[in-house]
Amino acid sequence: MLTIRTARPDEIPALTTFPDDDERNAATAAYLTGLLESGCTRPEWCLVAERDGRLAGNAVLWTIPGRDVPMDIVLLEPGDPDTGQVLLAHAAQQALGLGAQTQGHVLDAPAQAPQFQRDPRLRETLLAGAGFTVARDGRRFEWTLGDPVPAQDERLHWHSLADLGEDPFVELLADTFTDTKDSIFQAEIAEHGLRSAAERNIADMLEMDHEPGWFEIGYDAADTPVAISMPARTPNSAVIGLVAVARASRGQGYATAVVARGTHVLVDAGFGEIRGDCDADNIGMAKAFQRAGYRNFANRKMFTSPPGIDLALAAGSAHRGHRPVS
Repeated sequence: MLTIRTARPDEIPALTTFPDDDERNAATAAYLTGLLESGCTRPEWCLVAERDGRLAGNAVLWTIPGRDVPMDIVLLEPGDPDTGQVLLAHAAQQALGLGAQTQGHVLDAPAQAPQFQRDPRLRETLLAGAGFTVARDGRRFEWTLGDPVPAQDERLHWHSLADLGEDPFVELLADTFTDTKDSIFQAEIAEHGLRSAAERNIADMLEMDHEPGWFEIGYDAADTPVAISMPARTPNSAVIGLVAVARASRGQGYATAVVARGTHVLVDAGFGEIRGDCDADNIGMAKAFQRAGYRNFANRKMFTSPPGIDLALAAGSAHRGHRPVS
């Protein structure tokens, strides 16, 4: 008999554990601890699947700290196909009840800390069966302490959002969006338009954990706005965040300059590990990371569920063919 329920306090943060896999168990538990402490998740968002008194899988919902509506499934241990299907349906049901219209999940390859997403074929099959589609086929890059710090581009001088206000960031980002290679940005532009998509992305970045002065626009010698740099931090690492270069300034190495600027900001703040992501089709951005000394340590597929009623239908599958689910 399979039951889906909220994890008990004594089951957090370990949730589902695996025998003879101490590295995975410890890393995932530490990760969930950080998510709880930062407000990215809550105890009532930690779901476990129990079969005959044994934990058989789990799913944990995630959001930006300060929000009450879960956006993604951040941890998923599907167990077997039947357990995974019911977990995804129950996670959709809970998210829908809290006001979510869509749901996301990311799958990294190769499997690594802290999620250790093994059995990628099973995971992709389960996500597809639950109505998820690939929103971005991405590449992940990393800089770590001991790597050379990239040189800053002397062609640019920088002014912070604290001095400029939000409008110059929105204006410049909207300009860069007209020919973006990023599939997620393309989808947002198609749904909301250039200006609104830019406003939404700047607003999302402002909700990320950062210090005043980290978000900057780089200007050239003629005081023309050239590029946006918005590094931030997550519970797991520091991130380059949002990078954008004005259309008129493309092809001059400014994307590398932005990565270098963000790296300096984060190194000065004491971070020894910095990560960044880009779309697989965004060759220019991938080269910018590499030129700044970052290495492609993983690939990441970002999945999203259909909006609105389709999420409700996915949630409804929790009550079809799998009893009991509580």
